[in-house]
Amino acid sequence: QVQLVESGGGLVQAGGSLRLSCAASGRTFSIWSSGWFRQAPGKELEFVATINWSATSTYYADSVKGRFTISRDNAKKTLYLQMVNLKPEDTAVYYCATSSRDTALRPADFGSWGQGTQVTVSS
Repeated sequence: QVQLVESGGGLVQAGGSLRLSCAASGRTFSIWSSGWFRQAPGKELEFVATINWSATSTYYADSVKGRFTISRDNAKKTLYLQMVNLKPEDTAVYYCATSSRDTALRPADFGSWGQGTQVTVSS
């Protein structure tokens, strides 16, 4: 089993930046793909970005493409999400997740989830 703990969320003005981190413990982190999802109040869980274990392949939701960057440091067992030019519609609880698949895009592909970190973007 993998335990995931997110950090780095907070309140930021529109146009600002935040960097989310997700620290993993338990089973080896580097052999799995990892991703970020978010859920705004009253809305369904939304895919944000995913990265494979070798960091050679990344996928982004159209809504964040060009503004968010997913990365990982396997030695530190940590996943990151750099967010720039944040918009009020980015306000949500952000979750990191890991998958046993090399490429994973759907929530059902991910077996371990963190508890989430709140990101609030004010206009």
